[in-house]
Amino acid sequence: MMRRIIYAASLLMIMLTIIIWPVPARGQDEQALVYTVNVEDTVTSGTAKNIKRAIDYAQSQNADALVILINTPGGLVDATLDIIQDMSRAEIPVITYVTPQGAIAASAGTFILMGGHLAAMSPGTTCGAAMPVTMTAEGGGTEAADQKTINFLAEHMRSIAQERGRPGDIAEKFVLENLSLNNQEALKQGMIDAAAKDLEELLEVINGRDVSTAAGKIILNTGDAQIINLEMTTEEKLTHIISNPSLAVILLMLGIYGLIIAFSTPGFFLPEVLGSIFLILGLFGLGLFEVNLTAILLIVLGIVLLITELFTPTYGVLGVGGIVSIVLGILFLPVEPLMPGNWFTAFKGMAIGTGIVGAGFVFIVIRGVFNLRKIKPMQGEAEFADSVGIVIDPLNPLGQVRIRGEIWQAVSKNGEIPAGNKVKVIARDGINLVVERSEDFPD
Repeated sequence: MMRRIIYAASLLMIMLTIIIWPVPARGQDEQALVYTVNVEDTVTSGTAKNIKRAIDYAQSQNADALVILINTPGGLVDATLDIIQDMSRAEIPVITYVTPQGAIAASAGTFILMGGHLAAMSPGTTCGAAMPVTMTAEGGGTEAADQKTINFLAEHMRSIAQERGRPGDIAEKFVLENLSLNNQEALKQGMIDAAAKDLEELLEVINGRDVSTAAGKIILNTGDAQIINLEMTTEEKLTHIISNPSLAVILLMLGIYGLIIAFSTPGFFLPEVLGSIFLILGLFGLGLFEVNLTAILLIVLGIVLLITELFTPTYGVLGVGGIVSIVLGILFLPVEPLMPGNWFTAFKGMAIGTGIVGAGFVFIVIRGVFNLRKIKPMQGEAEFADSVGIVIDPLNPLGQVRIRGEIWQAVSKNGEIPAGNKVKVIARDGINLVVERSEDFPD
């Protein structure tokens, strides 16, 4: 009996051990697994979502590392900070790599590069130039942001670099002095940990190095690794597009113009539907980046002036004021200090283009008003003025005439007029037409 109890207890312990013992996603002797994710073009909320999902997925697959491939001129502050926070909490090694040759990691891209557990660059690449900028008061170019913003981002850059064991005094110069470094200088000054011409070479170079993650110190196992790239999902791509300030503003203006057209010509439905969709997408996009409240008020004022011009025409006075207000509002709408300088130039062009489209819209409205005023009234006392009709019931002096396919009661101004004669309408008195027979309208 005792032997049976011992046997049953041993079997139970073995079963419990099998159940609770963690099973690795991959065996120790399996090929190393490395996932990659791209940071290209402008860093947006869609980029941040993509990287967060990539980190979570790579961890769930017990991957050996996640490599963030960087080639960006900058982007949104909130999205950049979200990416850095996600990298900080990652339990697997996150490697930031500026690639391919000729790529850049400017402004927001430099923050992301410094946030990697291990940072690397390809030959011919550049990082830095992270001084925050804003649109000039005249709206014609860019200038350095306020000192408070500069100091905050410089200190944050220093903190990120020091957390990864990199020189904080050099890192803050990226922000304070707009410092830029090529791959060789960055490696020499300790801002990156490795240089490699491509991803395969990088994984061989860093194989065996140790990094510190949220899970503790980990020795990199990246030699001859299987590489899998994680593309953006449809939702992430849509968010990436909408959260770009330029596209968000375009969608917003398309929505506004669509609804204005819908209000002026109700019942067509297409402007209402498209205008509503564009407006919702534009407003959603505005919520994904920092905006200037004064600029929003200018845009709202411009919209009100355009609508007022539409329903109470002032020969373009309110319309022109509305367009100017909207253009100024668009110019100063985004207050994103880590966007690249040339982006602001393109954004200015987009704002002016919006103004031109709006001016064309106002011109069409004003022209339509003028054309309407040239059209003779179709009803009222002048409805049948100078029209010619035929007497169908003798006018003595009251009778009936046919005019424009309708039968009207008429009164003769110059005596009896027999049936079949042509008459000219000279006035309208209530439901009666006043007519006369003229030499110009013989029998």
